[in-house]
Amino acid sequence: MGKIITIANQKGGVGKTTSAINLAAAFGVLEKKILLIDADPQANASSGVGFDPKNVKSSIYDCIINDQNPEEIILTTSNPNLDLLPGHIDLVGAEIEMINMPEREMMMKKALQSVKDQYDFIVIDCSPSLGLITINALTAADSVLIPVQCEYFALEGLGKLLNTIKIVQGRLNKELSIEGILLTMYDTRLRLANQVVEEVKTHFQQLVFDTIVHRNTTLGEAPSHGESVIMHDATCKGSVNYLNLAREILQKNDMTQISMAEKVIEMGDS
Repeated sequence: MGKIITIANQKGGVGKTTSAINLAAAFGVLEKKILLIDADPQANASSGVGFDPKNVKSSIYDCIINDQNPEEIILTTSNPNLDLLPGHIDLVGAEIEMINMPEREMMMKKALQSVKDQYDFIVIDCSPSLGLITINALTAADSVLIPVQCEYFALEGLGKLLNTIKIVQGRLNKELSIEGILLTMYDTRLRLANQVVEEVKTHFQQLVFDTIVHRNTTLGEAPSHGESVIMHDATCKGSVNYLNLAREILQKNDMTQISMAEKVIEMGDS
């Protein structure tokens, strides 16, 4: 049975969509079968793997609101092990439509039951909010991955997110765990970035991934080509970072026996 990982942080610009796309692609390169779900009305994860949201006829919205079978909607990407359940601007109104629905927080979980066994991992990209769609994604998930940027306001709002996760654990999804906190946008030249890394590791200790995602121009370029960074440039630092993250998650879930000595050495680390 596939593991569902929701990538969430109500703070914008922390690398949620970048992490969702590239972690999913890295799993695919490591020969795991992956479904990427775009649960953000902006649908950037969809365009980031090569699909124009304007041309998408059906999306995760239809699974949640219209009870459509996701197998009828899933699209194949240029990565042979990576499929997409696309997003759509209609998700903006989904939360209003769901208000009077019974078990409204469980709609996404129910929608994914028919496809969960077909994948090793399902990765859900959320919008920068703690609204009903994000609650649905957390309720459907086995774990949550939290991207935190290495900048001054790194911990701002993180307490609110952790409190929301605790509420979901208590009321909706007792099995939900924290997969880890991922430090992103790390610049080795900045003293502040190093201070943030130390502060986050001091606060959250073993919850913080060893892998840190560095600032990398190729990570920003790849979506404009409709590609993950690994498909765009497999040798760049961004690709190395996300491959290492995928390996770290596989190790954590006892899905590989890769030793630390075999882990790809991150170029330029200090």
